[in-house]
Amino acid sequence: MTSADAATDAEPKRARAAALPPDERRAEIVAAVLPLVRAHGTAVTTRQIAEAAGIAEGTIFRVFEDKAALIDAVVEAAVDPAPTEAALRAVDRALPLEARLVEAVDILRRRTTQVFQIMAAVGPAGAARVAKPRGPELAVLAAIFEPDADQLRRDPQQAAQVLRGLTLAGTHPLLILDEPLSSTEIVSLVLDGVRLRTLPPPEPI
Repeated sequence: MTSADAATDAEPKRARAAALPPDERRAEIVAAVLPLVRAHGTAVTTRQIAEAAGIAEGTIFRVFEDKAALIDAVVEAAVDPAPTEAALRAVDRALPLEARLVEAVDILRRRTTQVFQIMAAVGPAGAARVAKPRGPELAVLAAIFEPDADQLRRDPQQAAQVLRGLTLAGTHPLLILDEPLSSTEIVSLVLDGVRLRTLPPPEPI
């Protein structure tokens, strides 16, 4: 064996991606490319995409018509409310009301941030090619209020609507005035309002 042969053998060989059905391959590529699109927008290269997904560049075009189609699929996945709805359904109903709501708001805030980032990254032209983002179903969020419905002045559906609206207003970079509201602050405002509560005057002796 020559020294050149030995050097070649010593070089790490790139593992070939396992064969997958087209739908699974598409989903795998989309998941791998989402962080790249958020960072680089439509300027992401097919080489970067291939390296992130651990595949050859040619494999991309076996499941996507072109790079634009891949980016559209990434945006669709980023705005899909199904993962957020699943996370909300998984919130432990045995937790106290406030703890449940803080966890729910954490989930909603992550979605708001992700959708904003991906839409900003692809710009108006990229965003216009995909379906308008739809928020999680209100009923899924309302179900988190249900165990304590008797403690609410509004029914769980209305309470969920207020919570979702305040979360959006307190998280979206284009809506907040200064610093984003924390999840705890958002829940406190929904449950307690913004007016100071004063103690009643002492009873006369």
